[in-house]
Amino acid sequence: MSTLRGILRAHAMEEQAGKMLTSTAERLQHYPELRARIEQHIEETRHQALRVRGCIERLGGDTSAIKDVTGKMMAMAQGLSGMFVSDEVVKACLASYAFEHMEIASYRALIAAADTCGDLETRRVCEENLTEEEAMADWLAIHLPATVREFLIRDENPDMVAKH
Repeated sequence: MSTLRGILRAHAMEEQAGKMLTSTAERLQHYPELRARIEQHIEETRHQALRVRGCIERLGGDTSAIKDVTGKMMAMAQGLSGMFVSDEVVKACLASYAFEHMEIASYRALIAAADTCGDLETRRVCEENLTEEEAMADWLAIHLPATVREFLIRDENPDMVAKH
């Protein structure tokens, strides 16, 4: 994998993540702590995409509109699918946790590629993004049990909305 090809994929991945997170955050009404952390990560994701775009431009590449649009469409479909399940908040947490780990693995692979190519700037950017992705995954892992408990309590109470 060339560093440029990998970093192009990372850009598409960050675009997909931003759309998926935004769709989720817009629907979360009854889980303010989760919504706030997702909104914080949306901002981190925007910065990650900008940093990655800087690497692409420095390497003489161009972001692929097709990859970005495809990623956004997949994220939108995933976001819309959550609207039709009764435990949307739990599924959103699980999907976000899994996606964070895909991003973590991708950035680790990119760091190895950048090392092989001697591209210290791309390595630095990927390490910075990796740190933020690991922090989000850790936060989700720590807060998942409480989110599930809150969902179950809300789901048992007819006066409360549990779904989102």
